[in-house]
Formats: sequence, structure tokens, C-alpha cells
Amino acid sequence: KYFPDALCEVARVSYIGSQQHHPDEEMHWDREKSSDDLDALMRHLMENGMHDIDGIRHSAKLCWRSLAHLQKEIEGDKFHSSDHIIAGTE
Repeated sequence: KYFPDALCEVARVSYIGSQQHHPDEEMHWDREKSSDDLDALMRHLMENGMHDIDGIRHSAKLCWRSLAHLQKEIEGDKFHSSDHIIAGTE
């Protein structure tokens, strides 16, 4: 198993963020609220090991921002990983 507790905590960040911004809607990623991923990531990195004012770990928010940035990067990349199989992963 890879990081089950950490991934659950990142999922909790998604849920709490969705509830904060859109309490009456189905959980979703509102990209308009997430345009400064790398700046926010650095802020959370500087406060890692502590909890934010909402009680969520800064490290969990750092991971969430990193995943958001990676998702956007992959979507914008002309080379898609599905076009290339890494040796040993078939």
C-alpha cells in the first residue's frame, strides 16, 4: 500500500474545500478558486508540521496543491503518459 493515511487526508482536503466554496453543490474541483497552486504550495511548505486555522494540516494542503498543479501540467502537456509505457509497468 502506498500512503493510505496521507491519501485519505488529501481527499479530506478536497471535501472540506468543496464544502467551503460550494456547500450546496456536489463535491468538485473549482479551478477558478485554484489558480495560485505553486504560491499556495510554498506557503503551506513553510508551515509544514502545523495545522492551518481550519484544523487541516498544512502538509495535506501542500500535497493537494501539488496534485492540482500536476493535473494541470499533465493536461497541458503534449506528451501524454498513456502514449509511452515505462519499462516494467506494462
